[in-house]
Amino acid sequence: MSTIAGFDFGTSNCAFGVITDNQPTLVNLPQHGHYLPSTLYAPQPEVISGWLYQQLKSQGLEQPYQQARPNLGASLNALREAKLDGYDDQLAFGVDALDKYLVDPADCYYVRSPKSFLGSSGITPRQQQMFEDICASTMWHLRHQAEQTGLAPIKKVVIGRPVNFQGLDSHRSNTQATEVLTRAAKFAGFDQVEFLYEPIAAGLSYQQQLQQQQNVLVVDIGGGTSDISMLQMAAGSDLSERHDEWVLGYSGERIGGNDFDIALNFNCLMPTLGSRLKDGKGRPIPNKPFIDAASVNNISDQTRFYRNDTRAMLSELQRQPELTTLMRILTLQQQHMTFQLSACAERAKIALSELEQAKVALDFLEPELATVVDRANFTEAAQQLLKRMSVLIDDVIAQSSCKPDVLFLTGGSANAPFIKDYLWQRYQIPMVSADNFGSVTSGLTLWADKIFNKSGC
Repeated sequence: MSTIAGFDFGTSNCAFGVITDNQPTLVNLPQHGHYLPSTLYAPQPEVISGWLYQQLKSQGLEQPYQQARPNLGASLNALREAKLDGYDDQLAFGVDALDKYLVDPADCYYVRSPKSFLGSSGITPRQQQMFEDICASTMWHLRHQAEQTGLAPIKKVVIGRPVNFQGLDSHRSNTQATEVLTRAAKFAGFDQVEFLYEPIAAGLSYQQQLQQQQNVLVVDIGGGTSDISMLQMAAGSDLSERHDEWVLGYSGERIGGNDFDIALNFNCLMPTLGSRLKDGKGRPIPNKPFIDAASVNNISDQTRFYRNDTRAMLSELQRQPELTTLMRILTLQQQHMTFQLSACAERAKIALSELEQAKVALDFLEPELATVVDRANFTEAAQQLLKRMSVLIDDVIAQSSCKPDVLFLTGGSANAPFIKDYLWQRYQIPMVSADNFGSVTSGLTLWADKIFNKSGC
């Protein structure tokens, strides 16, 4: 006996859903609740593979992973050496991962939103293996947590995926990302893995509350992507395995909650670190280090920010009397605190959903340092992202050759007032919402039940 599940391996949060009493329900994970924040902590990157191998071996699942990692011995040695050197030899996930990272950001390995990196261009085979290990470790932890609730082993899953993982070379990016996720899921013990577009999954969830046939424009603003679809749905209609029977159009791009965090970070927080300063001759200092520091979802940008030549440039500038404030961004770099600053931006973004202003403590960079961000400035900073989102929506409406009856807004950023206001002013379509965080998981669960259980697979 095994369990069938919907699996939202999200940019911001992860969740499992199962069918209970003919309805999709989210699994309440013992250590995390319904949602596991998508973060991982390791004392050193080299120990991840060894830790994963040990967990898989404890359940007799290690052989496929062992065959795929011929140099596994080095990681196991690193794991043993870390323990001998007094380091923790365990990985941590979710809030626990963030807590451990904050103890000493410069002396650990911390990943936030690994899904954001899966479609990146130019990654090496070693980096791709690292992404597989990070995803597989997170998936194994989630699966272990879910099964601690009394579920039979989870063997068949439908995993949500964005329409496009990246904006550039989307076909290559999508292939790469889904292959990484598939291999990671198989390593973690899932026997059958299928994928479903996240906006379609959200639409399936919305169908549960439909009273009549409607053209539903689904706008799913997740942590990493915005995914749009137009679905023709009716109350109680059977789910067809042929998407083209009810999907009229779809599109997506890498514009998500993380990008709004970055916009707030760069435009509202980085000035406190010196981004708008001018040198003694009245020349603006380079913006690139501040953009790179804020872009925590971009491997190339983060690598460039932490390079020695970036440090040398900032140190040279900081010697000028007009530019002493740059010591703050130097501290950010030297202490590897870009994720900590990004977390501040995210908290401020959430606070601005209800408040006109939010105070942001930055005392980890300098004693008593703080700044205030306001909703108007953040909304202005987000305009380019909103315009890109509207291009996606316009494209889907054009594909569908019909007007939507309703706009179903979902995803982690769906509560933001400036997003709702922008969509209403531009489209004037009746807007509805449901569980912003759980709608995709519920739809994935319905689809998993359809293709694995009712279809007899």
